[in-house]
Amino acid sequence: MSDNAPTFANFFALFELPITFEIEPTKLNERLRQLQSQYHPDKLSGNESASLQQNSAVINHAYDILSNPDSRANYLLELSGQELNTDHSIADLDFLDDAMEMRMDLDDAEAANDLATISKLKSNVDERIDSQSQRFVTAYAEQDWSVAKDATQKLKFLVKLKKDMDIAIDNSQQQTDDDDLYL
Repeated sequence: MSDNAPTFANFFALFELPITFEIEPTKLNERLRQLQSQYHPDKLSGNESASLQQNSAVINHAYDILSNPDSRANYLLELSGQELNTDHSIADLDFLDDAMEMRMDLDDAEAANDLATISKLKSNVDERIDSQSQRFVTAYAEQDWSVAKDATQKLKFLVKLKKDMDIAIDNSQQQTDDDDLYL
């Protein structure tokens, strides 16, 4: 490999990004393609192939961490020596009530195969993710670790809910596509 091989110790450095919450997805995706090409396991054989395979796994893991706001926030906390204790639950009852209501609305919309409602709910969750992301950015910059950790926990919850909504949208569209086959 070359002398200017990337460092695998820091995911931001690996992807040649500044150590900050707000990243440019296009740069992240472009660098992923470069790294995947450079470290593709099929390039060499034997021991070098095993090493490339391991590097490729780290690259994919780093990409997953940096591409999602919740895991990116958590990673920034780790880099700052502020481990997030996942044993502590979210204490904000208004947030939990709101999130539970969105979860029930999603379940109802999914059962009814109501794509419009699911899409509206997803838009609502996207807004909440943006809000918690901004909250994290501010708290992180001010080193207000308790607020940064709280925002990260809420991001984890919201990102999971969004992923469930993406699945519900895919399932709804698949159901619609399947129904169209029998018309």
